[in-house]
Amino acid sequence: MIYHVLPGDAQVKDFRQTDLPCELLVCREALIDGDISGEKLDEFFYNRAAFHGEDLASYDANVASQFRRLLDAGPSDEVNLWFEYELFCAANMWFCIDLLSETNAAVYRVEPVYLNAQNKFDGFGNVTPEQMQECFEARIPLTNEDLSLGSELWEGFRNDDAEKLQSLSTEVSPAFPYLAEICAAAIDRHTRPAEIVREITSDGVRDFGGVFVEFKKRAGIYGYGDSQVQRLLSEPPAAASG
Repeated sequence: MIYHVLPGDAQVKDFRQTDLPCELLVCREALIDGDISGEKLDEFFYNRAAFHGEDLASYDANVASQFRRLLDAGPSDEVNLWFEYELFCAANMWFCIDLLSETNAAVYRVEPVYLNAQNKFDGFGNVTPEQMQECFEARIPLTNEDLSLGSELWEGFRNDDAEKLQSLSTEVSPAFPYLAEICAAAIDRHTRPAEIVREITSDGVRDFGGVFVEFKKRAGIYGYGDSQVQRLLSEPPAAASG
C-alpha cells in the first residue's frame, strides 16, 4: 500500500489531478495549538476533541481515524508525508513520525521544493498538480535515525522540554530542514506569538485581516492560521511579573 498524508483538505483537489497512486490520508489537526497531553493515544484524542469543542465520535471519524490508519502500515507499505517547513506542519509531522516509528514502513518526506528562501513558509497553499508531482519526485527517504529524531522531537514538543528541543535542534538531516529555527520557535511558542500580535496592534493595526497579514509577514515560521491568530487577539495580555 502507498499512503500519502496531505497537510490539509485544501491540497486534496490538486493532488487528485496527479497520477500518483495512493491511499489518501489528510491531517486535519493543528497540534501547535491546545492540549496535547495524554499517555495513551485514546486519551490524547479525547483531549484534542475537547480542546476543539468537538463531539468525540465526530472527531474520531474526521480526524483521529486518519492518524490511526498510519498504525496499520507495515514493512511492505510506503508512507509519504506531505508537510510544509513551518512549525505548524512540523509538529503535525513529528506526531505522524512517532506513530510510524515502529511500523517498519518505508517513510518519505515530501516538501514544497518549489519555494525559495524568501517564501519558504508559504507552504503548499497555491500548489499546482504539476508542482505536486515535482515535490514527490524530490521526496526524501527517512532513515531509522530520522524516524528516531522525529519521535524525539515530538516528545520534546509535547512535554514543552526546551532543553531537549535545544539539543535536538543541532541535528543535521535533509529530512528536517530549518530544524534550528523550528525548534527555537517551538521553545518560545507560548510567549513570542502573543508578543508579536501586541506589537502589531500597538503599531495601529486593529482589524483581524490586517493583523493576520502582518503576523504572517513577521512570524511566518509559526504557520499560524486564522483560528490561532484570532485566539491570540482575544486572549488578555499576560500579567507582568514582579
